[in-house]
Amino acid sequence: MILDTNALSAFADAERDLLKVLPSDRPWALPAVVIGEYRFGLLESAQRTEREQWLSHLIEVVTILPITVTTTICYASVRHQLRLANRRIPPNDSWIAALALEHRLPILTRDAHFDHLSGVVKISW
Repeated sequence: MILDTNALSAFADAERDLLKVLPSDRPWALPAVVIGEYRFGLLESAQRTEREQWLSHLIEVVTILPITVTTTICYASVRHQLRLANRRIPPNDSWIAALALEHRLPILTRDAHFDHLSGVVKISW
């Protein structure tokens, strides 16, 4: 299961509703772009030091999904699908969707725009 940035934030906050749908027996994956978005959000956080340490530990125990040449093929497909449907999503979310397609993993997110992408499975809380 891929954690989107809002899921990562909710996990850091130990949101109960998220914890109910986050499987403890299935491997979790973090796209490198999600890590970047989360770190950007931490730059002005009052909990920056604690959360950076928490993130460093988490990175050691989850699968990190880098953007590769193979990812770019899925990315092009996602962007094409969006263009044909006359829909737009944030650029980083196009990469996250591409990684979900490439690795055949669902995305844990609250973002509704993932609902409109063929082949992308979204789990929400």
